[in-house]
Amino acid sequence: MRASEGRSFGSKIFSLLTMIIIKKLHSDPLEQFPNKITLSVERRVLAKRRWRGYAEDGTEFGFDLEIPLRNGACFHRDEERNYVIGQKPESVFLVSYSNQKEAAHLAWQVGNLHFPAQFKDSYLMVEGDHAVRLMLERNQIPFEESRQVFQPIVAATSHHHGNGKLLKYFNMW
Repeated sequence: MRASEGRSFGSKIFSLLTMIIIKKLHSDPLEQFPNKITLSVERRVLAKRRWRGYAEDGTEFGFDLEIPLRNGACFHRDEERNYVIGQKPESVFLVSYSNQKEAAHLAWQVGNLHFPAQFKDSYLMVEGDHAVRLMLERNQIPFEESRQVFQPIVAATSHHHGNGKLLKYFNMW
């Protein structure tokens, strides 16, 4: 083993010894925490229950949670600091609608592609993916590109288009 590899391994061990592990969240309102230190993270990482990250002051955190975190959540406090999740902005499309029927139709089209969506007062915000762009352009639906914090609706249930029953039938033999 090279000396540089040994130091790298040692620094990893030290990192594990100094990392703060978060298993439960504080339920206090965020307004009570004036000295905020942000841990910036992407939406897809926030959807996980287990992950690691560094706050802007360099403090390392490991997360082992029962439910995923959301933007703005205070996940750790000490005497002087309050650590808060800051979700990173991402590429999104803003699709305006004029009434509920139009909003429902747009949401159905986006949902049919299995992409997440977030409703605002006068527009639908969808992930800035190439497939969504092609669908919007193909259907001549006007949209605006933007970079924003995207917090889509989380579905309570899911469905599949697979051959679950057919495979179950074949597995019986």
